[in-house]
Amino acid sequence: MKKKKIMSKSKKIKIILCGGGTGGHIFPMLSIADEIKKQNNKSEILFVGSKDRMEMKIIPKYNYPIKGLWISGIKRSSFLLNVIFIGVPFILKNISLPFKILHSLIKSLFILIQYRPDIVVGFGGYSSGPFLLVASLLGYKTAIQEQNSFPGYTNRILSKKVNVIFVAFENLEKYFKNNQVFNLGNPIRSSIQLNNKSGYNHFGLERNKKTILVVGGSLGAKSINESILTNLSLIRESSFQLIWQTGSTYYNVIQSKKLESTNIKILPFIDRMDLAYSVADIIISRAGAIAISELCVVGKPLILVPSPNVVDDHQTKNAQDVLTKNACLVVNDYKAKDILLKEVINLLNDNNKLMLISSNLKELAKPNASKNIVNELYNLL
Repeated sequence: MKKKKIMSKSKKIKIILCGGGTGGHIFPMLSIADEIKKQNNKSEILFVGSKDRMEMKIIPKYNYPIKGLWISGIKRSSFLLNVIFIGVPFILKNISLPFKILHSLIKSLFILIQYRPDIVVGFGGYSSGPFLLVASLLGYKTAIQEQNSFPGYTNRILSKKVNVIFVAFENLEKYFKNNQVFNLGNPIRSSIQLNNKSGYNHFGLERNKKTILVVGGSLGAKSINESILTNLSLIRESSFQLIWQTGSTYYNVIQSKKLESTNIKILPFIDRMDLAYSVADIIISRAGAIAISELCVVGKPLILVPSPNVVDDHQTKNAQDVLTKNACLVVNDYKAKDILLKEVINLLNDNNKLMLISSNLKELAKPNASKNIVNELYNLL
């Protein structure tokens, strides 16, 4: 039997990474791009995103080129209700969607003809759909990286046309009509793997006290912030300390209440997440796929509060997947205000359960996801 010839990593290759819209799509793309450059700095990488979306500002900061498609999406579940109750304004706002799709397909065609990549990888988001579709129809090698435990609609449709699919959760083969499905994990930032105890000095915390880390994303999580505000006395009356990342949306209001003390640190955003993770004894977080993948590598006891405001309820499905492995606790968003901090305090007082969750979480970690995905991409060429 003739062996498949694998392209040498010393040879320059051209790769297009398409997708975006949220950090959950953008940062895996950047992790893969960095790994490709690490393995072969002669490689050429082009990003394709959606015009007026956050990737158009973020990607250039990392010195990668990006082209934008004129494309947007629509909330499928609420489309009919919006038409009925909002009427003409909603219809007029979305009447351009067919034209955007056509325009994006044509621009994708021109980008592919001009760039002629060796492979195209889609990461989800509005731009990923039309671009991967055109690339597959033209016969280019194509791949999908699906971050969530329940695949997005676009990726489920495109799975029939791509060469290989990379996933980060178990039992996703049933959603994809493709034999080439690899569970290699989600690409994450390399800095997350650091273990730097200088975090205590950085945040002004005491080494001999257990630390609660609250992260709700760059904008913040309303239910989590409300829970902390309502039950902050539980922290003040305990021997624990708190790093509370409120998000930019809520920071000014919370900061105006002058709640900070020696054991309560309030920040709008945390630049050095590696330091925050290293000092945390327990972490409260939303249940985005990339956040979970990073937290598995961190391996600290975890309480997830899934956001109910995401497409296909991805976060609830992600959290339930981790919960079935006994690797976290899950608090429903609508119950968070009443019970979240009580669950935190109870868990911090149960050392055996803390160790069990931490151990099980580390079992799910895939710190070499970026490297393994890039290796498989080379195998495809």
